[in-house]
Amino acid sequence: MTSIRLTQLSVSKLIIFFSILLITTGILLLLPNTAFGHGYVEGPASRAALCKSGQNTDCGSIIYEPQSLEAPKGFPEKGPIDGKIASANGAFSKLDEQSATRWSKVNLSSGKNTFTWKISAAHATTSWKYYITKPNWNPNAPLTRDSFDLSPFCSVNYNGVQPPFSYTDTCYVPARSGYQVILAVWEIADTVNAFYNVIDVNFSGSNPVDTQAPTAPSTLTATSKTTNSVSLNWKSSSDNVGVTNYQIFNGSTLVANVSGTTLSTTVTGLTPNTAYNFNIKAIDAAGNVSVASNSVSVTTDAPPAIDTQAPTAPGGLHIMGTPTSSSIQLIWNKSADDVGVTGYRIYNGKTSLTTVSGALTDYTVTGISANTKYTFSVNAVDAAGNQSIASTVDGTTTAPTTPTESAWKPNTFYAVGALVTYNGSTYSCRQAHTTLTGWEPPIVPALWLLK
Repeated sequence: MTSIRLTQLSVSKLIIFFSILLITTGILLLLPNTAFGHGYVEGPASRAALCKSGQNTDCGSIIYEPQSLEAPKGFPEKGPIDGKIASANGAFSKLDEQSATRWSKVNLSSGKNTFTWKISAAHATTSWKYYITKPNWNPNAPLTRDSFDLSPFCSVNYNGVQPPFSYTDTCYVPARSGYQVILAVWEIADTVNAFYNVIDVNFSGSNPVDTQAPTAPSTLTATSKTTNSVSLNWKSSSDNVGVTNYQIFNGSTLVANVSGTTLSTTVTGLTPNTAYNFNIKAIDAAGNVSVASNSVSVTTDAPPAIDTQAPTAPGGLHIMGTPTSSSIQLIWNKSADDVGVTGYRIYNGKTSLTTVSGALTDYTVTGISANTKYTFSVNAVDAAGNQSIASTVDGTTTAPTTPTESAWKPNTFYAVGALVTYNGSTYSCRQAHTTLTGWEPPIVPALWLLK
């Protein structure tokens, strides 16, 4: 009895467990479409990025997921509430602690600056916007909308496109001095949310900052190339804090930018049969730039030659066998081509009938009239669309045949269309079969059609 009660109890627990699992799954499916943490600013390093690297301390769990600062989009009208802007509505409350000395800062100068996002899941994107604190903001008060100039100093429309996993914006930062905060906002097109990152920057240089540049990337090599692209890889740089990104140059022209954890890239959009000279520089969170790597010279492939040579005409075109009243079989010898024959075009007079594979050398023309003369031609074609001169042949279909009638007999095979007479009536065979006594035409209309 005790065993039965225990079994019933176990079954009850399993039912409760699976019920809870189903309810939880349903709730998750009904939740709004939320992006589960997918990007942060790694250069100049955001507050969260410096928590991850250890330059900021006592940060809480953001050190494990700096990409998760997500809140409703629409700043400044919507978005995270005042006092919780840095934490994206309080999910990581430690980030909202604010004073002039609470957070490490990165050096920044006004004017042209590059902002690099590290993206772990690329969403369709509406825009990227960047705000900066007012010149007279209070660095010892919680961050609010009143702390910021609410007109973004940089706004980039992205029209619903998905960004690459390392994305950069080049922006002109307005003049400021001392400690300021930049708010970077990545607005998502296919959810109701955006990602919010604050960047603690120092304009005067009075703060203790990282001034040590990374070592140069080494062993830059070209691993493959095409007419319009070159693939590169290299060995990583080292830095006292950490490399945030690598910039790829053709000579002195920046052509690509990748994250500090990426050690290969493919430069695209190049010109065929053109020489390029690539080098790479490493950058850290403070904006320090390494000396250039070794240079590698690569010439893109030349475009393939344009094929203008037509195949030879199909040889030996003739009629195979005896034509029927409605078909003629054509056969020919293979054509030759400098690249390769891809097909044969078959014509009845000037009317195109079909194109068959270049591996075939015969075709049966069907559905034509009886007792009629036809002129057929065959042209060989190659992949470039070059067409050979035509080979032609004449063929004449036979006169139509009239089935002869015979008296129906049992134990006799009849093909479809065979005509028989029975009791003064004529019948046409509908299905091939061998007759049996009892299968006389009037009895089995499924097999015989009364004419």
